[in-house]
Amino acid sequence: MSLQTLGHRAGIVSAAFLAATLAFSAGSSAQSDPGASPTLAADAPARYTVRSGDTLWDIASLFLRDPWLWPEIWYVNPQVDNPHLIYPGDVLVLAYGADGRPRLTMERGDGVTRLSPRVRSEPLAGAITTIPYEAVAAFMSRPMVLDKEQIESAPHVVSSRDQHLITSAGNTIYALGTDGEAGTRYTIVHVGEPLRDPDDREIVGYHGIFAAEANLTRAGEPSTLEITDSRRETHNGDLLFPSDVDINLDFIPRAPDEQMDGRIMALVNAVSMVGQYQAVVINRGARHGLEPGHVMAVYQAGPMVRDRGRAGPGSSRTGNTFATKVQLPDERAGTLMVFKTFDRISYALILESQAPIRELDRVGNP
Repeated sequence: MSLQTLGHRAGIVSAAFLAATLAFSAGSSAQSDPGASPTLAADAPARYTVRSGDTLWDIASLFLRDPWLWPEIWYVNPQVDNPHLIYPGDVLVLAYGADGRPRLTMERGDGVTRLSPRVRSEPLAGAITTIPYEAVAAFMSRPMVLDKEQIESAPHVVSSRDQHLITSAGNTIYALGTDGEAGTRYTIVHVGEPLRDPDDREIVGYHGIFAAEANLTRAGEPSTLEITDSRRETHNGDLLFPSDVDINLDFIPRAPDEQMDGRIMALVNAVSMVGQYQAVVINRGARHGLEPGHVMAVYQAGPMVRDRGRAGPGSSRTGNTFATKVQLPDERAGTLMVFKTFDRISYALILESQAPIRELDRVGNP
């Protein structure tokens, strides 16, 4: 069975992966039925060789019907060098423990579990990431939704060389709050309309509008930047975000610890619907117990229909005016994973979509 792949920049699943896996597995075992066992995917292979481009979510989906139960089958072999890191070429082996529960063990790329593993010159380089790096980096470097914390902490344009209120490509601008060196590239974002929580209508963020790319030519306070690519005018007060971002993809897929019931507030780079590997913003965040790595189901709201009665010989069906209204149930539309949380909102990536996913669709525990 082939996995869905997406080219991505090399990232790491670092030591925190091991700690998080062990902690979650311990907690999961304590809370769940000891006799219960994660259900394997119908065509789960006995062995799988990790390929370049695979993600942890790809691999979990290959072995498990419910990929967010990955911590329950992952076995950390203490005899393998950096057992919490998975590299292309490593072999994952499906086995069963003495209790009959499935578990995955790993053999390093040469097919042998080594007692004295070879030393890697760059031990963290090339390890697979939890979700596709590029899908997240594209969003983080050009944020289309801004949390209040981001607005308050981001560098901003203070003036232009000729003190114009509006600038474009080729112009020199000055900014406060940048900490990059000469040559650092920034994305300039204009703060747009407020984003309101659909539950209580409170402002929880703002739309971000991409304005331009700029290159820092002189560090300082203020720093000097040259606009190199412009999509719209840059205004004094516009915000700057590094174009190259270090994104922490150091988390494991798992279900939220708390019961969740929220909604998709905004679609990123889409007008009316999104699909796999597109970003969305949901109206649940850290204060609600969400963390990066939490997996949630997406549900389409069932429509309200009118029941005109039974059809058939001798039946008398009513017209729409007097027909009884029936609320159809919500239907599963897809799966998402949270990759960045703020106080009241979170960024999430659509991992699977069985139907078009739209703004205001409901999100909840998988």
